[in-house]
Amino acid sequence: MAHNLKVLSEMIRSRYREGASIAVVARELGVSKATVQRHVPARERRDAAAAARQRHRNRAQTPYEQALRAQVVRLYGSGMPQQRVAATLGISVEAVVARLEPSQRRSQQEAVRLAVEQQGELLPKEEIVARYVQGATMAELGRLYGVHPTTIRRRIPDDLIRPRASVPKPRTRSGRVLAEEEVRRRYAAGESAYALAREFGVSVHTVRARIPDTDWRGRPAGEASVPPPRSAQPRSGGVRMVLVLSDEEILARYRAGQSATAIGRAAGVDCRTILRRIPEHERRTHLQAQRLSRPAPDVDADTIRALRARGLTWEAIGAEVGLSAKTVRARA
Repeated sequence: MAHNLKVLSEMIRSRYREGASIAVVARELGVSKATVQRHVPARERRDAAAAARQRHRNRAQTPYEQALRAQVVRLYGSGMPQQRVAATLGISVEAVVARLEPSQRRSQQEAVRLAVEQQGELLPKEEIVARYVQGATMAELGRLYGVHPTTIRRRIPDDLIRPRASVPKPRTRSGRVLAEEEVRRRYAAGESAYALAREFGVSVHTVRARIPDTDWRGRPAGEASVPPPRSAQPRSGGVRMVLVLSDEEILARYRAGQSATAIGRAAGVDCRTILRRIPEHERRTHLQAQRLSRPAPDVDADTIRALRARGLTWEAIGAEVGLSAKTVRARA
């Protein structure tokens, strides 16, 4: 019995030193992993990192792993990219990279060049040449086949390359055909040149060129477009804008606390027109106008806290003092 136990212990330690893991030794000898651990001295046991490296080396020596590595090297060496090798063998890209030696991996420039060549081999050269001869540009063919125009250029013979000036330029505007008779008739009927230009998709100058000078309602073509200088004297018959409110009433409203914007809204004019009616020394500063336009200035924090002590909510306090709940909360 003791002899058999000694033989078993020697076999366990021998297989473990050869690199087999505790689980593999237990499976080979038909014992439990606890039995293997008892016969392996603590000083000889591998740590987690060393055990992982040993498992990787053991796995690399299995027939399946050797066959898989050979397939990866063969497919990758034939020109396949890593993604296609992984999809062909049903493994991940990381697994493909792990089974390639650093000297076997292609550089980034080499991978890009090989990918371009393989993609170019899949392009129908005869169809590309036929489309180019019919008038298609290299940029259009590149967008059609999903490649760069330079790739298209390599597929076209030099004797068929068109000069740059003779390349047909596509029309960028697909609007209606500008009919001169229709433009003249509709303009004479009362439509404006701007409306006709928008409808036909052209500029106003294009519409103007179709209309005779005798029918043109605007400035004659030969007349300068710069307006004449204004006379220093007021024009006879000129109309001066009359405000609904007099200057005295504007000043009275402003002194009562109304803003220039509110007075201008009531008079139907801009606030700057109102400010010109107010003397310079009576105009409010920005801070004065801000304090004046703030609603309910007498509602301070003490008043709000007193109302809160009575059990009122922010919304109820705002409805009572004429403020929003957000303003009430901010003043508290």
